[in-house]
Amino acid sequence: MSILDIKQNTEAKMDQTIEAFKNNLMKIRTGRANPALLDSVHVDYYGALVPVSQVANVSLLDARTISVQPWEKGLGAKIEKAIRDSDLGLNPSSMGDLIRVPMPAMSEERRKELTKVVRGEGEGAKVAVRNLRRDANDAVKKAVKDKVASEDDQKRSEGEIQKVTDRHIGVIDQIVAAKEQDIMAV
Repeated sequence: MSILDIKQNTEAKMDQTIEAFKNNLMKIRTGRANPALLDSVHVDYYGALVPVSQVANVSLLDARTISVQPWEKGLGAKIEKAIRDSDLGLNPSSMGDLIRVPMPAMSEERRKELTKVVRGEGEGAKVAVRNLRRDANDAVKKAVKDKVASEDDQKRSEGEIQKVTDRHIGVIDQIVAAKEQDIMAV
């Protein structure tokens, strides 16, 4: 594998790490309603557990209310029970076919706990990026050892890999700061 392939592969994996990190953050509740919040809630649909989004339309009624419109009549009660039983702390209410899921206001203490969770997720993402940097540097060293690349190429590529790592860690820091600001906003 050439040094260029190693660098491109590493950058692609770092981009995937950031996407996974963003998806993890979507599951963390802020003061505002977000339809993605219900992605982790699964409903019993003819013996199979499926996400709510696959058996109903999930949308926003307003900034603090999620609406769930089941596609089949009998599913309303099951969806309501699944949301209530989830660990999200939500209390849905039925209005005919429509299920309203109001977002309760968070206490200051809960907001601070969630910012700690966000920082922890951010640290995990940074560790993953740094591990990818280490693996890339090891692959470059192996290429030099196998006489595929020179030591000058090794030094240059290690510097470039470090720049890519720093850029990705900066993006993670920006995402964490934005999410913390979102959580702390009343």
